[in-house]
Amino acid sequence: MTSTVRRDRRTRRTARVAGAGAAALLVLTACSSSDDSDAGSGSSASASASGSGSSDQVSGTVTVFAAASLKESFTELGEQFEKAHPGTEVTFSFGGSDSLAASITGGAPADVFASASPKTMKIVTDAGAADGTPETFVRNQLEIATLPGNPDKVASLKDLTDSELKVVLCAEEVPCGAAAKTALDASGLKLTPVSYEQDVKAALTKVELKEADAAVVYKTDVRAAGDKVEGVDFPESSEALNDYPITGLKDAQNPDAGQAFISLVRSAEGQKVLTEAGFIKP
Repeated sequence: MTSTVRRDRRTRRTARVAGAGAAALLVLTACSSSDDSDAGSGSSASASASGSGSSDQVSGTVTVFAAASLKESFTELGEQFEKAHPGTEVTFSFGGSDSLAASITGGAPADVFASASPKTMKIVTDAGAADGTPETFVRNQLEIATLPGNPDKVASLKDLTDSELKVVLCAEEVPCGAAAKTALDASGLKLTPVSYEQDVKAALTKVELKEADAAVVYKTDVRAAGDKVEGVDFPESSEALNDYPITGLKDAQNPDAGQAFISLVRSAEGQKVLTEAGFIKP
């Protein structure tokens, strides 16, 4: 009797141990499957994120040809771009839009062209050098730059016709010069400057160096010059607003980065920098 009871107890204990072992094995198997599944889905998610990230990544050097009046704002945007895209470098060539357009059509390597007028942009599009249709991203307006304190009491465009004043204009083939001519024509005024400059910065520099008493430049350039000059508004400037178009280029060495820079220029962040510099939203 005792022997039989003992055997029964051993049998039940063995069954319980075996059952517990089987349950533990099932739990371990389930955990292993769950871990494998989680790892697999995690890997898939990671791969997916990596894939989508890599498609948005840009690197290398971005070469931007831009109108001289964009120097300060584009330089700031270039720094923002490099910070947002580690491993990139934005290089700029600033100058008269007509000269830049001629360089591009002559084969100069560039990824982006930002012009100060549709007319100079047309040089590039007519040559088939633009990648897509250029889009206007800002506008600019003329202003008279005088010596600090405006000692000659310049108050209007007509005042610049005084033969005693040394006035500088941009060359007429340059957007700021073409805009000045439009404003002068609209007012019926004739003005003979002491010099015609090849870009707006060169015209402004003449006043900053006191080599001229006044110059017709953009509001953005007067603002950028700070206390080196004083700005004078004139109503005829509303007749000569300049649209600024931007485009990627067909022979771009780094087209993806070029398009990313254009996106920054047209973004809310880019527009904030530009309007703070004095540009007008299109």
